[in-house]
Amino acid sequence: MRSEAWDEAHAAAEAAHVRLRPLTSIQDADAILRVMIATWGNHQLLPREEILALAESGNVPWGAEAEGETIGYVLGWAGIDPEDGLHVHSHMLAALPDRRHRGIGFALKLAQRAACLDQDIHLIRWTFDPMIARNAWFNLGKLGATADRFRRDFYGDMADSLNAGERSDRLVVRWDLDRSPGPRPRPEVVRAEVAVPREYDALRTSDPGAASAARERVADALDTSFAAGNIVVEFDGQRATYCLAQEALG
Repeated sequence: MRSEAWDEAHAAAEAAHVRLRPLTSIQDADAILRVMIATWGNHQLLPREEILALAESGNVPWGAEAEGETIGYVLGWAGIDPEDGLHVHSHMLAALPDRRHRGIGFALKLAQRAACLDQDIHLIRWTFDPMIARNAWFNLGKLGATADRFRRDFYGDMADSLNAGERSDRLVVRWDLDRSPGPRPRPEVVRAEVAVPREYDALRTSDPGAASAARERVADALDTSFAAGNIVVEFDGQRATYCLAQEALG
């Protein structure tokens, strides 16, 4: 399991003060469920037997462990796309609430990347809510992915503690694994820019009407720009703004 990709993953884990390991046992599945419940509440949990079936079929979840406890995980499965061919769809990435924003998610994504490359898979996709600026920066800035699809109300109504009452708009991420993780160069020509509230969660609480209007504005702007052939190539964290261009660079 020694490769440059694994060296990067383990270095990130060391910086986050965790240890990476594959999650394959019943006990590991229970640990995933504990983190899952702490993150999304007790709604529509992925059954333990499905977690074990994923591991058995080669779609092994990876965990972040500290002091003998699994405090975060990343989970996905191999898929086939008419455009992409073989890739991994990364469905969940989570850490316990009191352990977030410490580099654990970054280490877990690098572990997922290294495991994919071991299997000769060179692309990972996942979805995220375009209104959450911190996730946009993590996905597009820190990891250096792009977003080449937008799906309005992708999941329909959701009842978990993070998404209840929200329209489930999602950007679809494309992470090319042969490229080293990290920010992409700023494109020379930006075709469109779409700003989002810097703290959307706080806006939802303080002014639900303004939050709903902001979501509609962002969805309309993304629909228009994607229809014109653009993709999201960068997220400007200082301005909380998506930059869209005709194609990814670098």
